[in-house]
Amino acid sequence: MVVGAVAAVLCGCGAPEARLEGARQAGRVFERALADADFPRACALLAPQTRQQLEDDQHQPCGPALRGENLVAAGELRGTQMYGRQALLSLRNDTLFLSQFKGGWKVVAAGCVPQGDKPYRCSLKGG
Repeated sequence: MVVGAVAAVLCGCGAPEARLEGARQAGRVFERALADADFPRACALLAPQTRQQLEDDQHQPCGPALRGENLVAAGELRGTQMYGRQALLSLRNDTLFLSQFKGGWKVVAAGCVPQGDKPYRCSLKGG
């Protein structure tokens, strides 16, 4: 899923500023929730498959499971790329992948690092 998102996002296609800002805002709120250790709020911003995969992998509800991921403080936003309903947010210490759902933008993957010509490696991602 992340591989497909990367390919779509990196095509360089434009997006309306309102959609770009929506993705950026969701990423900022997610990162702020993590920094504040507000794991219920961060969990609410996870895509359904990502949340389910996290809970399945950790064998516990999202909040405690997300706390156990020990995601690093991402730092300032360095860039946003978007194609269709997918966005990649490049932050100083992290890369987030988001998708737009009926209820707004949700985090599909976090804790992602580039691997050269290979797909990003993400510590938190959906199945």
